[in-house]
Amino acid sequence: MNDIPLSFLFISLVLLIVMSAFFSGSETGLMSLNRYRLKNLADKKHKGAQRAQTLLETPERLIGLILLGNNLVNILASAIATIIGIRLMGDFGFIFSTIVLTFVILVFAEVTPKTMAALHPERFALPSAFVLKPMLMLLYPLVWLINLFTRGIFKLLGISAQARSHYDLSSEELRIVVNEAGTMIPQQHQQMLLSILDLEKVTVEDIMVPRTEITGIDINDDWQHIMQQLAESQHTRMPVYDGDIDKVRGMIHLRNALHLFTKETSSKEDLQKIIREAYFVPEGTPLNTQLLNFQRERRRIGLVVNEYGDILGLVTLEDILEEIVGEFTTDPAALSKDVHLQEDGSYLVDGSTSVRELNRVLNWNLPTEGPKTLNGLILEYLETIPDPGTSLLIADYPLEIVQTSQNAVKTVHINPNWKQINEDPLQSPEGC
Repeated sequence: MNDIPLSFLFISLVLLIVMSAFFSGSETGLMSLNRYRLKNLADKKHKGAQRAQTLLETPERLIGLILLGNNLVNILASAIATIIGIRLMGDFGFIFSTIVLTFVILVFAEVTPKTMAALHPERFALPSAFVLKPMLMLLYPLVWLINLFTRGIFKLLGISAQARSHYDLSSEELRIVVNEAGTMIPQQHQQMLLSILDLEKVTVEDIMVPRTEITGIDINDDWQHIMQQLAESQHTRMPVYDGDIDKVRGMIHLRNALHLFTKETSSKEDLQKIIREAYFVPEGTPLNTQLLNFQRERRRIGLVVNEYGDILGLVTLEDILEEIVGEFTTDPAALSKDVHLQEDGSYLVDGSTSVRELNRVLNWNLPTEGPKTLNGLILEYLETIPDPGTSLLIADYPLEIVQTSQNAVKTVHINPNWKQINEDPLQSPEGC
């Protein structure tokens, strides 16, 4: 050993430290890769990504290879450093070389490359795959032997060496991924994706038009009244019933009723010819299921029924789509069809507005497990029909009754500055 020049030993030591840094950075980089981005790159025929994906398919072999290489170069570096220390400082030089080498390896071959690889995994992992893959083929017998001993230890500990994560994402985990996408996905698109995930948590009762608000045609009405309804209707599809909505005859599309206005002698018999069979939706159907049902049945509207066949309300394809993309409204003063912005910054809300819609529009958290509408929520809270002018707090949100009927709350006034009001008792609404 004394015949080996010191310059050669120093160069060898530096090269071994660089190799140690390579193995350390490669390990962290490969294990820190975003597997879904890696798969996307591999599908695009990125050579480094394809090699990295192949290596990660057998992480046991990959880790064995990296640790084998890392330990070999670190032990060899330690031996060379000891020789250098003894030749420069005598018998106690190995102590000095051990201290210095520990510091150098820790800083330059462990902490620095691993930190950089964790911050920029692709820059380390993809190029290193070109080196590690042929190394694995070359050292496979030794790696296999190491893995054999490892599996034996796993077996003694009762651990399955075959257990692997398939990186399946639950809906909640997918929600986190979408939320953390940042500028990669526009905010509006993020909200749409999250709304799609929420469809399975929402049922048709949450978004349906209540039966009391269903606009339909009573076949028993005077023909002139029916024609006026058809001419003034704001809906493209309407149910036709016989005296009561529970005795529904079917649905008509106003496009098919246009010819009734061109005939001088049109009658109810002509109307009955264009009635299409009604489509019924069981209560409790999740929106994601109903969306697929609408697609399969080629329908855009359905009547929600309970277990007794009674009609509870009406749900449309547009209602489900609005849960994903938001309200289809052209009125700049209307945040939704039932929530209207006033000049003073407050809101007038229809009592039939669903609690979910109100939460979404105003970014509130009113309870949604009980009544589905704002009117139902207020009546459950007060246990009586309130008088106009009554103010109340529900879940710390201030509501003021503006208009009522004999059996329902029609209009509610909402002050958007509820936080400031709640913090200042002197400004609290009367009756809260």
